[in-house]
Parts: sequence; structure tokens; C-alpha cells
Amino acid sequence: MNSVAEHLSSIRSEIASICRNAGRNPEDIRLIAVSKTKPAELVREAIEAGQLDIGESYVQEFLEKSTDPLLQELPVRWHFIGHLQSNKVKYIVDKVSMVHSIDKLGTARELSKRASQKQLTVDYLVEVNTSGEASKFGVPPEELLETAPFFFELPSIRLRGLMTIASPDTEKAKKEFELLRELLQQLRRIAPAPDLVTELSMGMSGDFREAIEAGSTMVRIGTAIFGSR
Repeated sequence: MNSVAEHLSSIRSEIASICRNAGRNPEDIRLIAVSKTKPAELVREAIEAGQLDIGESYVQEFLEKSTDPLLQELPVRWHFIGHLQSNKVKYIVDKVSMVHSIDKLGTARELSKRASQKQLTVDYLVEVNTSGEASKFGVPPEELLETAPFFFELPSIRLRGLMTIASPDTEKAKKEFELLRELLQQLRRIAPAPDLVTELSMGMSGDFREAIEAGSTMVRIGTAIFGSR
């Protein structure tokens, strides 16, 4: 069985290859290693192999890992990538480098309030439901631009871009990634500071190739690094 470090090396090489074929710079892609359900020991292996961006999906599990003695004093950048309820924002607001999954204005307002209370500036992404599936969270694509001004005016948080979880069907996923890229371009046109709104968090273990080809700047990969769940 390959180690976490070997898996990471393989994924990085694959990302570089995809970027070369797509005419992109591999340095423009940030790899988020998704460690949900995996123990702190494996997270430590990843960090020691140079993987500093770690993604978690569940608040309780994130809190346990972020305070685990095995991971203390390590240069980790935590990303919260799962569905976030407004009443859980207070537990993570001062512990993450970015929240990828703000799926409604009310949650953004709560993040803003909690960040203000702690005198922080927190980066976040708005999750868009590009597939239209009822089982997925996210702002409907057709509502994003009319809602965006309300996101932009919130203090103590910075809207850095968009995130999506695509359909399992590859052909559908390609179209959904392209839709998210187009939405980001439209969003930047109305953004007060467009140079800040640059991130596309899209692509996971099964579809990160298509996501990178469509313009992803962040890929969230778990199984291909840490093994099946």
C-alpha cells in the first residue's frame, strides 16, 4: 500500500501534467487534501510531506483534529468545505483559513458577525448548485448575481470566489464547471474589488482533470490521497 506522501506526489505530478496539456501553470492550482473521516496520524503524514492545505467537512470532526496534539505547532491551513449551518459558524470562524461552502446569505451574515466580534477578516467562497440537484446545497446559478451585492457589503469577511460540487456524470460535470467559471467572470464585473474575486473551488478525486481544464484554482481531493472511506 502506498503512503500518503506517495499519493500526494502522484497527484501533484498528475496536476502538473494536466496543466501542461491545458496551457496552465501548475502553481495556479491549490491542492486541498480532504481528510474527513481520516485520523490525525494521516493528516500529520500529509503535512510532513508538504501538504499544508487540509480540508474538513464536519464541524465536530474538524474541531477534534484542529486541537489534536499530533497536529499542534504544524503549519497547517484549514479549509472548511462541508455544509455549514449558521449555528456552527462560531465554532470555526477563528480556526480556518477559508470557508468554501457558504450556501446562503444568512450564513454569510453570521460569519460576518462572528468575524467582527473577533476582529478578524475571514475569506470565503459562495457555493453554487450548478447541477440543480435537490440533494446538493448552494445558491441557484440564476440567483447569484442579484444576491451578490448583499454578500459584498458584509464587513469582516471577503468573498474570494465560488465553489461547486459537480454531477457524477463527467459530461455533465464539464458543463457545470464551465458554468461556474462563467459565473465567476460575471461576478467579477460587479465586484467592488475584482482582483480579490479569483477562486474557483471545483474538482474532486473523480473529476479534477475536467475541473482544471475548465479553470479551477482549487481542487479538493480526499480518496486519491488518503484512501477510500
